[in-house]
Amino acid sequence: MQSLALVLVALALGSGAPPFRASVLPVTRAELPHSYRPGCPVGPRSLRLLRLTYWGFDHRAHTGSLVVRKTAVDDLRRVFARLYAARFPIRRIEPIERFRASDNASMAADNTSAFNCRYAIAPGPRRWSAHAYGDAIDVNPVENPYVLGGRARPPAGAAYVDRAKVRRGMAVRGGVLVRAFAAVGWQWGGRWYGSPDYQHFSATGG
Repeated sequence: MQSLALVLVALALGSGAPPFRASVLPVTRAELPHSYRPGCPVGPRSLRLLRLTYWGFDHRAHTGSLVVRKTAVDDLRRVFARLYAARFPIRRIEPIERFRASDNASMAADNTSAFNCRYAIAPGPRRWSAHAYGDAIDVNPVENPYVLGGRARPPAGAAYVDRAKVRRGMAVRGGVLVRAFAAVGWQWGGRWYGSPDYQHFSATGG
């Protein structure tokens, strides 16, 4: 399956762009000083650093890194190969450690990130976010805000709350981003009733 994805990347990009690449590295406790702490539902041994190629808003190839659960690596490799082939633009991809594990700071920077040991930002009883397991990823948070209580998170995402006005980098029903995650069985928070989280994709639906 992965070889087919790489063929599609080559056909879509032609010889003018580098091929899609992805590599996987272990993660240590020392590399997660802000996003992990004792008591988190998964530990560093269950996580991996996934380095991969992505297509930027500047129409150029870049390399980014995600910390994810090791069981999510193959799915995300397939997803990002497909996005790269389609030249779906992503602003930046950096571990949330770059933002001292601040979800607000990462979203404000329009950063695509995955693992962060934190609780869910949602009404109801306190519970671990899917990000705390490394089983979720937020893509282009400005273009794809979380709309909670009528407010966009991040605030800059207010310009994108009207989903009928489709622009580059947005997650929309039937669009390449939503289809890429659906192809590996991941669910989209943009379908949540009442408080859609357009940036959010998860392996578990949470």
